[in-house]
Amino acid sequence: MSLALGAVLALAAGEAAAQAGWPSRPIRFTVPLPPGGANDLLARVFAERLQTNLGQPVIVENKPGAGGNVGTEFVAKQPGDGYSLLLSSNTHVLNVSFFAKLPYDPIKDFEPVTLVATIPFVLTVNSNLPVTNVKEFLAYARSHPGSTYATAGIGTPHHLGAELLRTMTGIEITHVPYKGAAFLVPALLTGEVTFSIASMSSLVPHFKSGKLRALAVASETRTSLLPDVPTIAEAGPLPGYSIDVWFGVMAPAGTPRAIVDRLNAEINRVLQDPKVVKDRLNSVGLSPVGTTPERYMEIMKADLVKYAKITRDAGIKPDQ
Repeated sequence: MSLALGAVLALAAGEAAAQAGWPSRPIRFTVPLPPGGANDLLARVFAERLQTNLGQPVIVENKPGAGGNVGTEFVAKQPGDGYSLLLSSNTHVLNVSFFAKLPYDPIKDFEPVTLVATIPFVLTVNSNLPVTNVKEFLAYARSHPGSTYATAGIGTPHHLGAELLRTMTGIEITHVPYKGAAFLVPALLTGEVTFSIASMSSLVPHFKSGKLRALAVASETRTSLLPDVPTIAEAGPLPGYSIDVWFGVMAPAGTPRAIVDRLNAEINRVLQDPKVVKDRLNSVGLSPVGTTPERYMEIMKADLVKYAKITRDAGIKPDQ
């Protein structure tokens, strides 16, 4: 037997052994943001189902800080043994454009498991603001330079969405970063900030109550959850405006493929459960996806290029 063939067979045997004995202890799901956002909700939905299907406790831990970098670095440095998972968003690749140096490589240090969901971001104002559509909002912003916008932190999709709007319209706006999505909603409700381009998951209840107003959807197409709300691209009109927000599960680099495949199958099975989709995901604006690990990697690499261009065009300089 050649050394090369022997190495391949040994690797295969090692993976099979890992799969056969996995999991034998609790699995930790890290959310790199505070409780209350879509990342946190998804992690808890999966933890609940995986705990039953895998026969081991699945513990969700929130490790916020530095725009998601604290929790992401934590997972990157864990052993690739299937006991550490990350529930991240496209901030995972966005941060490359916002930080001069990251303590991890978003591609090389992780094994993609599956892209799990997307969610529309919505241009949102307090209902007391005297605007009812995008044109009125832009007119208001031009007559009130320095109007503030809330985000879940530097380098988040909220931040990028507002800066893309600024570069395409010339409005002068001021960034107010909060420590997670849960904190920007109270700022909108109290009128502490003028607007936000934020996830539907935290805004839907306040649209229903009438306290907040949805002016436009940030994605390329309208959402069936807000069928009468146009996109920013069509309402501006601002052709080409689009911010797509996704969430996905990753494991540390080196996690055996057999374990990645098992996780992929189990998580995608949850995403196909009609009750989970209707009661837990659609109810807060999340649309289930489910991909192969390879497709998820393709999406991450494409977004690295896309976001780098947007931040460059916006003149955003990475934090040192």
